[in-house]
Amino acid sequence: MLAEGRAVATRAAVRVRRGDRVALVAPAGPAPADQLAAAVELVRSWDLVPDVRPSATAVHPRASYLSGSDAVRAADVQEAWCDPDVAAIFCIRGGYGTVRILDLLDPEAMAAAPAKPLFGSSDITALHEWLRERLGAPSWFTPMISTSAVLADDLARAGLRTAVLDPGAVRRWTSDSAVALVPGRAEGVLIGGNLSLLAATVGARGRPAPDHHGCIALLEDYTEQTYRIDGYLQTLLRAGWFEGVTGIALGSWAACSPVEEIHALCAEVLGPLGVPLVGELGFGHGPAAHSIPLGVGGTLVAEGAAPHLTWSGRLDR
Repeated sequence: MLAEGRAVATRAAVRVRRGDRVALVAPAGPAPADQLAAAVELVRSWDLVPDVRPSATAVHPRASYLSGSDAVRAADVQEAWCDPDVAAIFCIRGGYGTVRILDLLDPEAMAAAPAKPLFGSSDITALHEWLRERLGAPSWFTPMISTSAVLADDLARAGLRTAVLDPGAVRRWTSDSAVALVPGRAEGVLIGGNLSLLAATVGARGRPAPDHHGCIALLEDYTEQTYRIDGYLQTLLRAGWFEGVTGIALGSWAACSPVEEIHALCAEVLGPLGVPLVGELGFGHGPAAHSIPLGVGGTLVAEGAAPHLTWSGRLDR
């Protein structure tokens, strides 16, 4: 039975070990050739075997912002997921386009395959939500290996490596600028990701709508102005996306409006939900971005001098 509508991931992923083969796919935009080559070398330096799938080097026949046709990108994701010789999937970059492949994925075929870790963020938020809602599979919200967020950032790269090879090693995330906007403590399943993607896909999930009762929502974004962030939040609120959430954790707002404006907006718009709200927890597009699991239980602490987020349980088997 598929896990459609469920908030919690119900399947453990296979553990990644040195020597394993891992797929590099591009569900959204294309990666520059030099950054893809650097990503391949990075994977090799972790003693993993890179398997560069066609979408990683494909060119869309019309739209240069897409890495290959929708059919090519969807096939890469599904085939890598179902391939028993692939231990994990790296989404090499974001951009735009993941939402276009969701209806081309076969949930029955993918549900029949063992779950495996999938790493990525930004536009990959759409795929994270699909995996959790349709397959009951956990995944990792991480910076992507064919971008400067990993290739030129030692801390983000180290955090991603830990998520890949030792996923239980880090269970607490905070930052020097973390702030409690609405105090309290919450427990729940970690969901969410990129705010604009969550708003863009809220109408694409079909029925029944996903149940977010007992969930902690993670939100971040990139190059967005305050009024647009306001619009995304209004879309999610009006769609009932926040119904039942126990807490909200905000990540970075890189290249967005001043963070003080965004925090004030979130406190105004989300504060009436009456749940703990923490800002600047260090995940997203900012420097030293954390790698955080989705679909697993966590605790949000919006108290004291060091607000933080933790998770518990296992992601692998």
